[in-house]
Order: sequence, then structure tokens, then C-alpha cells
Amino acid sequence: MAKGKIVIISGPSGSGKTTLHKMLLDSPALKRKLVKSISVTTRSTRSGEKQGRDYLFVTPKKFQYKIKAGHFLEWQKVFDNYYGTPKKNVRDLLKAGKHVLLCIDVKGAKVVQKLCPDAVTIFIKTPSIAILKKRLERRADTHDSKELRLKIAQKELAQAKYYDHRITNDHLPTAFRQLEVVVAESLFPPVL
Repeated sequence: MAKGKIVIISGPSGSGKTTLHKMLLDSPALKRKLVKSISVTTRSTRSGEKQGRDYLFVTPKKFQYKIKAGHFLEWQKVFDNYYGTPKKNVRDLLKAGKHVLLCIDVKGAKVVQKLCPDAVTIFIKTPSIAILKKRLERRADTHDSKELRLKIAQKELAQAKYYDHRITNDHLPTAFRQLEVVVAESLFPPVL
């Protein structure tokens, strides 16, 4: 059986990466060809999220134990919470010939790129900082959190040049079609 590939989606808060990630997993063209890696996090569940479907929610103490035990392919502290990609899960899926979709921040993506240089990397961004700021303002975060997210977003945008593909999410359906084509062509190149 052919070995699977990793597909990484990154982008700043407010870029729409999580929404596009979910749409990609539901895509009829990629269904059963692309699987989600469920991340481990210390953050609280949000409305509609379920343990084991959206994330594996753990205590900070358990997360620290998993770091020491070498459980993660990559892990990062994002704002005040930890996020990590379970190494064994990804390895098992790849060995089974599955293509694994990771939705991770730029620091985590850099770690995975070093370990898996054949990973397909896609950066999602907004058309401008002004639009990104508006999107962040619509979120229910505190003012300090929005300012911090915007500052971090500007640093993350500078990393876009290191990705294989960059998609501007100005109009969600258009961005999704572009993403779907990039992933399909990267995983299933046409035979000449």
C-alpha cells in the first residue's frame, strides 16, 4: 500500500483556516481520501465541540506528561493554551496509506516540515490586515486578546513565503475551491 502524505493548513487567527479545514474534510472529491488528525489541547471546549471529534481536551498537567513522554509530532503554546499533534496517530494513518490533514500554527508547521519534507503546506490569509482586524473584532475575545492576536498574525503572515501554496480567503467559496484543487493536485497528480 502506498504511503500517505501530510497536508498542513496554517494561517493567522481570523483567516478562516479552521472553517476551510472543515470544508475540505467534507469535500465529496476528497472524502475518505483525506483524514483529520485530532489535536490535543488544554483549552476549554467551545460551543458545539465534542471530545475526540474536534480535539482531545486534556489538563495542562496531562499535556506536560505527554510532552515528556514524546507523544507529540509537534506541540506549541498558542496564546494561553497548548496544542499538539499526536505522533502515533499520524504515523499509523500514513502507514495505512491515508493522507493526513493538519490544521496547525506556523511554528508547528515548521517542525513538521523538517520531519516530513514531502508534506504539502498551504497558508491561508486575508486580503489585508484591515480585513483581518475586522474579523478579529467580530470575535468575542477581550480587547487585549484581539490586539495580541493581530500582533501575532502579522508575524505569521511573514512566514507565508515558506509555504508551498498561499490562498487568500476574500470570499469563502472561492478560497475553498482553490484549496480543494491545490490539495487534489498535490495528492493525486495527473498521470501523463
